[in-house]
Amino acid sequence: MVPNIVMGSKTYGLLAYLYGPGRRDEHTDPHLVASFDGFAPDPGRDIDASLKQLQTVLDMRVDQLGRARRPAKHVWHCSVRTAPDDRPLTEEEWAEVARRVVAATGIAPDGDPDGCRWVAVRHATDHIHIVATTVRGDLTQARLRKDYPRAQAACRTIEKEWGLRQLNPGDGTAAKEPTNREKHKAQRLGQEDTSRQRLRDAVRQALAGARGEEEFFARLEAAGVLVNRKTGPSGDTLGYGVALVGERDSAGEPVFFGGYRLAPDLTLPRIRRRLQVPLDDCTADDQSAAPAGGGRTPGGRRSPAATARLWATDVAAEALDVLDSETPADAAAVTEATGEVLDALAATALPAQKQQLLAAARAYERASRSHVRAANSSARSVRSAARAVLSGRYAGNRGPDGSAAATLLSLLVLLVIATGRWHAEQGHRQQAAAAREAAAHLRAAYRHAAARPMAVLQERGRALPPQVRERQERAVRRAVPGEGAHRLLAAPEFDALAAALAEAEAAGHDPKALLERARSWRELDSADSETAVLTWRVRHIAKLPHPAAADGARPGPASAPAAPATPATPADPRRRR
Repeated sequence: MVPNIVMGSKTYGLLAYLYGPGRRDEHTDPHLVASFDGFAPDPGRDIDASLKQLQTVLDMRVDQLGRARRPAKHVWHCSVRTAPDDRPLTEEEWAEVARRVVAATGIAPDGDPDGCRWVAVRHATDHIHIVATTVRGDLTQARLRKDYPRAQAACRTIEKEWGLRQLNPGDGTAAKEPTNREKHKAQRLGQEDTSRQRLRDAVRQALAGARGEEEFFARLEAAGVLVNRKTGPSGDTLGYGVALVGERDSAGEPVFFGGYRLAPDLTLPRIRRRLQVPLDDCTADDQSAAPAGGGRTPGGRRSPAATARLWATDVAAEALDVLDSETPADAAAVTEATGEVLDALAATALPAQKQQLLAAARAYERASRSHVRAANSSARSVRSAARAVLSGRYAGNRGPDGSAAATLLSLLVLLVIATGRWHAEQGHRQQAAAAREAAAHLRAAYRHAAARPMAVLQERGRALPPQVRERQERAVRRAVPGEGAHRLLAAPEFDALAAALAEAEAAGHDPKALLERARSWRELDSADSETAVLTWRVRHIAKLPHPAAADGARPGPASAPAAPATPATPADPRRRR
């Protein structure tokens, strides 16, 4: 059950909309289900009642104040909607919902004879609209501070009592949803996303791995976003607004959104606090900046996209340790910075994966915020990884790019699941649900990225000589105790794991030691396929080349469109503990 509250100044205009046909004739049988005294005129069911009469009844106390004293916005409008899978509520139940909401929010507290005047209008099966005027019977203004969280709390209680779908309680850190007007405008223009959502994506991608405030604004402008920087008398930037090119209001002016209208963590002070984190510094020609082997093309030239993603894999592995063992402030920092890596991946993905990665980044942005203050120092390596991904530019799904993307995504799925578990332990139910949704989108992106290189590895594994394959099976039984070994050996992906272990053995590695180290990384029990994840970890730890390279497969495109920013390639990653 979802409440939504807005304030307005025109009682008659709101009533005309609620009793009208709607914007698309979606309103059916509009009528009152409850009112402040039970006797308010109902233009929907009473042929002798009119909208003007109902407006006069609601505005009576506002009019008594006189024009000079009446509040600018005296109309309180709260819609309450049930979940799609909830049972239909009866008229009496909707009336009870309205009475409990107005009592909880301070519109008409129980037992208060001077409560505000209100009515509840129903014109659909799944929701009602509560309209109230905020002047009380003693001609004072109603105290509506924190009315939205109190309405939410009332709805959570009703859900539990009536057996409805129980939604996760909010904590005030959610981003503002697009208004109905913004949604209808996007539909009218044939756009999948509203302007608010597109600008939120642009700001997050510009912030990912940014080294400073000027670079952040430069990235926004390079992405084609209009930026309005608000400056004080001293010339310092006090705030900012962003708008889409060509997006105009009725006066022909650009429609700017301030940072807070996009998300609570996109205000300039919050952005500045995040940008205080120092990032790793090196040049783009530093060949020691990332692991060798898996990031090289057959000709020996390193793919920047693959290099960055393999480096980010090491960082993600360390982030799992932080979530598992460090303080809440450190864990919050990693959780926040992980969103920057997802934003960077979405910004540099080709169309085949972009949709799922963008959906994952959008879902995860809710999980990146909480009331736990982040320790900036713990976000350094993760933010640097986001910067590296952007510097690596666009990644394809073939050659080193596809293999490196699969390796990183397999670990990011587990990292996002771990952040969801941490949020659940902290009692952050909405953030935990957002992390689970993001993990589902990342799984889809991983399956797409891993399909081609996994098929090559499985074919290699099936072609191994019997004595080599038996040697890898013995290594699995020695490294994995009991039933775990049987599970790995019976998995469809074991052919790929056997090929990876055989290749690592030929390169001088001990297969048993590699498996033990790969299994020591956190969150393996959350993987859809433990065998597939171990395959990528073994290849990454042993720094094996791309599986299709030796077969003559062509690498991804040598050139690609420029990324939104051109930061430097990152320095050597920190060693895992």
